[in-house]
Amino acid sequence: MNSNSFCGSYRQDDVEFLLKRLAQQPFVEIAHKEQLIQSGARHYSEMLSPEALPSARYLQVFNDAFAANRQQMARDCLALAALIAARRTGPITLVSLVRAGTPVGVILKHLLQRVIGRDAAHYSISIIRDRGIDQVALQHILDRGHMPESIVFIDGWTGKGVISRVLEQAVGDFNRRHDVAIDSGLYVLSDLAGTAACAASSSDYLIPSSILNATVSGLVSRSVLNDAIGPADFHGCVYYDRFEAHDQSRAFADGLIADGVRLAERDGIPDAAPIDRAQVAAISAEFLRATMVQHRIDDVNLVKPGIGEATRVLLRRVPRLLILRDPDAPDVAHLKLLAAEKSVALSVDPDLPYQAVSLIRSALDG
Repeated sequence: MNSNSFCGSYRQDDVEFLLKRLAQQPFVEIAHKEQLIQSGARHYSEMLSPEALPSARYLQVFNDAFAANRQQMARDCLALAALIAARRTGPITLVSLVRAGTPVGVILKHLLQRVIGRDAAHYSISIIRDRGIDQVALQHILDRGHMPESIVFIDGWTGKGVISRVLEQAVGDFNRRHDVAIDSGLYVLSDLAGTAACAASSSDYLIPSSILNATVSGLVSRSVLNDAIGPADFHGCVYYDRFEAHDQSRAFADGLIADGVRLAERDGIPDAAPIDRAQVAAISAEFLRATMVQHRIDDVNLVKPGIGEATRVLLRRVPRLLILRDPDAPDVAHLKLLAAEKSVALSVDPDLPYQAVSLIRSALDG
């Protein structure tokens, strides 16, 4: 049952994934998966699409993105670590959300310990839109002796703010059921939706870990919640051991941690950029409204704003359109490459409030 937590391809002191390792799942091809999701026949969390290793050209784009953006990501990780330390007394329990939150959680854990001198543990658990957070995993963390008030939920970014809202509701339900007071706020590097409790910035920049899948997230798949998961089990995942020779997870995190340590030694700990959450949320809401009208979209889930979300669509959904604010910006080079590889239409909108937006093809489009 729950003795099968593991660290993926990370070191044991980096993270403990509270996930049930599943045998290789029968993969569902992306186009078929899309049709099943949009028809309501299956929930996205029940299925995995096959993951492929990035092409040599795409890997070069990732390495370029890492070189260009690692200082900003390191600075934001350092600022977020300081914000967390200021908001928690005593030991800190980082709970990152699989998958995008995991690399960030690994980096934060070591920066909290090495730069700020705080005791920190790090778990990575599943949260799923429409289905909530893994309550078995949450209870397991408490059973391990971590205080409810020590818990901090970590993700990479917000897009539309869906996960922030799912987290708030699910943790609220858990608190009422168990008579505890876990803070349901989400801590992220970049808050594009104005829904995070705490963020280092609200700018839509290329967080390098957002442009790879398993090979930058401990070789772990997206989390799975299907018939293989019993009521006492953690949510599931597949471990991609066949990708071990190509894994970047530890090297990526170690590089960012070293950057953060150097930055703190040289310049001290940076302050987070102040965020007007109400203004950010208003921009997000107006953008979604206008885009749905302009492109005749009925389901807001088919609109994915921001570089991170746009990348996910091109990697694992059926895209209808990629919209870029500036097609010559280095931060969107990987998106142009993916769009070309997948023959996805590209349009340019200089007034876009984000660097990139992907629209998912509706099943009704045929």
